[in-house]
Amino acid sequence: MDSRERARLTRTHVLRTISGAGLGHVGGDFSVTDILAVLYSDVLRFDPANPQWPDRDRFVLSKGHAAVSFYTTLAMSGYFDLDELTSFAAEGSMLNGHPARAKVPGVETSTGPLGHGLPVAVGMAIGARIRGQQWRTFVVTGDGELQEGSNWEAAMLAGHRSLGNLTLIVDRNRLQQGARTEETNALDPLDAKFEAFGWEAVEVDGHDHEQLRRELTRTHDKPLVVIANTTKGRGVSFMEDLAVWHHKVPSPEQVDAALVEIGTSS
Repeated sequence: MDSRERARLTRTHVLRTISGAGLGHVGGDFSVTDILAVLYSDVLRFDPANPQWPDRDRFVLSKGHAAVSFYTTLAMSGYFDLDELTSFAAEGSMLNGHPARAKVPGVETSTGPLGHGLPVAVGMAIGARIRGQQWRTFVVTGDGELQEGSNWEAAMLAGHRSLGNLTLIVDRNRLQQGARTEETNALDPLDAKFEAFGWEAVEVDGHDHEQLRRELTRTHDKPLVVIANTTKGRGVSFMEDLAVWHHKVPSPEQVDAALVEIGTSS
């Protein structure tokens, strides 16, 4: 399955899962979907039959509220059965509202409180270097999440240690809960900020699979930040670029309309 088909099916499962559970973060799930599709189709080394394979690449979803897109990606990659998605957020389910490492195969660290994923990923990259191992670490943060100071402490350390085995992808949809990021606490120029901390910074269209694939598969001597310009609610016209869809649950009628736009029969 190529990355584009993976992304289309992911959006389909996200819609149905969130609708069935009556909760979720569909807007942020959709903005990160293409990034996850490219990572798990063309970039990461992993073995779902052996989730703790020592030579696997590590992936951290720091914006843990996009859990449904991540769970769907893991299921489609073979970590568990897709039918498990119907249990999302149910009592006793392994699929919590945010990813839990102790419950879900393929989850490297529990996330939910924002600002934790990048520091953990920096530690992973340092650990690989100390052990002389060649696996890489990738982490996805939200953009509003970069208002947390812990990210910049981690960025400073990563730059100081020239962690060329670390890649950060920023899901730059310019929206956070209730408002636009630049109205809440301006982040631009993100590239210059990271470069000042000793990183290499590139900017891409976060829905262009070729651009993502090119930047995520090349080697680099410094830690790399890929600023992926995305659209919250990508793929569904009435959801796109609207803060209300941060955690709004679509009605059955909206699910049917959205599936048509995605290209999936309801």
